[in-house]
Amino acid sequence: MKIDLRLKRIDWYIIKQFLGTYLFAIALIISISVVFDINEKIDKFLSPDVPLRAIVFDYYLNFIPYFANLFSPLFTFIAVIFFTSRLADRSEIIAILASGVSFKRLMRPYMISAGIIAIATFLLNSYIIPPANITRIEFQNDYIRNRRVNYATNIQLEVEPGVFAFFNRYNNETNMGYGFSLESFEGKQLVSRLVANSIKYDSLYQWTVIDYIIRDFEGMHEYITNGTRKDTTIAIVPSDFLISVNDSETMTTPELHTYINRQKQRGIGNIQSFEIEYHKRFAAVMAAFILTTIGVSLSSRKVKGGMGLNIGIGLALSFTYILFTTVTSTFAVSGYLSPMMASWVPNIIYTIIAIYLYFKAPR
Repeated sequence: MKIDLRLKRIDWYIIKQFLGTYLFAIALIISISVVFDINEKIDKFLSPDVPLRAIVFDYYLNFIPYFANLFSPLFTFIAVIFFTSRLADRSEIIAILASGVSFKRLMRPYMISAGIIAIATFLLNSYIIPPANITRIEFQNDYIRNRRVNYATNIQLEVEPGVFAFFNRYNNETNMGYGFSLESFEGKQLVSRLVANSIKYDSLYQWTVIDYIIRDFEGMHEYITNGTRKDTTIAIVPSDFLISVNDSETMTTPELHTYINRQKQRGIGNIQSFEIEYHKRFAAVMAAFILTTIGVSLSSRKVKGGMGLNIGIGLALSFTYILFTTVTSTFAVSGYLSPMMASWVPNIIYTIIAIYLYFKAPR
């Protein structure tokens, strides 16, 4: 049996209406969000230290795509519910199904539209928004609220296989660490240990140890070297252990993957937010298809309550989805769920809901 994959006029009509409603919903809600954000931060913006150009170009030019993409599942759901309910209210869905078009065939333009949104969401999340977030977060740290992590204590990490570094404390504002040690092992045997009162970060992997002692062990012999200052190469940078809550949002997906693997190899455990961000970027792709299926299945039936009832149900489900995603992320940060499960559990549950509603939809 030959399947006709060509798009018909009705397909183009649905795709244009779906994507048009989606973009309109984004424009409307983002406009409201910008107004509320300005109202919240107006006292900061009126400060003479905050240039208008930075507010417009550094902050809001990057704020808009970030929040638009953050709530893309909500906008997708609203667009589907609103547009399809309008079709059902005008009995257009009934006419399409009565003409011999199956509900499965009717879903094709919706899935194409969801695919366009999913691809755009992934590209924005993975490659476009992270560099923009660097500028936006820098603006927030400079003028709104500084969330930079400039201080850490009791830092221990693996520099490379068999080499471990320890800082009693580190101050990023002065680029100085104190109570530093660097130990090298061959198997379980300690072969070298460097201890320094302080250590200063210079540039990529370049450090200066101050007031140091190096003890090298060869069998039963020990060789001691000491000095006041020594430039050395250590394959770590302060960002490896000074982890901010916003750092995961500034990395592209390949950078995030590399960073997570590197930190795991070094034994750094406080990276749940990075793993959650990584898995959420892929989960968001599936969310577009899942929520579109739920939206079409819910709103394709003409109901007595009219379009308002469908929109109300749709909004309740979409906000529940966002709330559920937030709750599972919190469990992952607390260690009760793996980051992967936290990102995908909402999709799994809503996939079951989508399948149920799809088979209950009018035929």
